[in-house]
Amino acid sequence: MCHYAMTWYKLHFACVPCRVSFKRHVAGDREQPCPNCGRALVCAGHDFAPPPRRDTAAWAAVSAVLAAGLRYEGLEPCGCGRRPRYRPRTRADVRARRIVAARTGLTAAEALARRDPLTPEAD
Repeated sequence: MCHYAMTWYKLHFACVPCRVSFKRHVAGDREQPCPNCGRALVCAGHDFAPPPRRDTAAWAAVSAVLAAGLRYEGLEPCGCGRRPRYRPRTRADVRARRIVAARTGLTAAEALARRDPLTPEAD
């Protein structure tokens, strides 16, 4: 049975320029504004664990992941998977995956989603 099917859980929304995150209910197609700067918040998914605000290197990695269109979710989009999917946590991880993407022709999202950038995923 789906873990998130019984209750309406809030999703994590992040504002990368302000380096803050909020948990909010999804409001249809409306954009969620950041209370600090007024920019639109980016949906980060159910399993997002925001880094501390002072950790700019970690927020740079979060920015790269969210800009590639990835979210911090479990194995299934609905949240059934108990283990979250891999997402890079440091700038070095992001840089290594971008280099592999440029050399092999992968998209940025595919390269950032791989635990090991040099081995193909077996899903």
